[in-house]
Amino acid sequence: MKAMTLNEISKFIALILRHKPEVIGIQLDEHGWANVDELIAGINRQTPFNMQMLEKIVREDEKTRYSFNEDKTLIRANQGHSIPVDVELAETAPPDILYHGTGEKYVSSIDVQGLLPKSRLYVHLSKDTDTACKVGLRHGKAVIYEVSASQMAQDGYKFYLSANGVWLTKCVPVKYLRKLV
Repeated sequence: MKAMTLNEISKFIALILRHKPEVIGIQLDEHGWANVDELIAGINRQTPFNMQMLEKIVREDEKTRYSFNEDKTLIRANQGHSIPVDVELAETAPPDILYHGTGEKYVSSIDVQGLLPKSRLYVHLSKDTDTACKVGLRHGKAVIYEVSASQMAQDGYKFYLSANGVWLTKCVPVKYLRKLV
């Protein structure tokens, strides 16, 4: 058993709670919740892990990726799932403008198809250009798109605000996008 750093474990938890709970033999309920004891036991089979470490990861995660239920018996990822779960987000009116950060290599596709969720359930949008730029830099040279979110909402598109402040929508057609230079 190889000991993993807390950062490595946090990324492993993201994989488990967003995409592949089966890698440690657990299941998520329809709302994305996992049993905390089962999660800890599953991770502990691969690296030393306990409740205190999990609480530290949840508390200190800079992106607020995870939430516990009230009595800390269940945990889930706040957004970013590729598996079909309903994280019980309320439809929320967006601000006038939101932003999407991406890598330069995706621009030609976005300029033709708009923003698509690809392997995820939703397109992720940011409330400010700084956050969008940080997201874009993870994919190489950052490119920022401005999204006419209030116009989209007026035209019938639904928006949701995740527990960690990420705006979500099913897609963003090209006509609502403007590339920032």
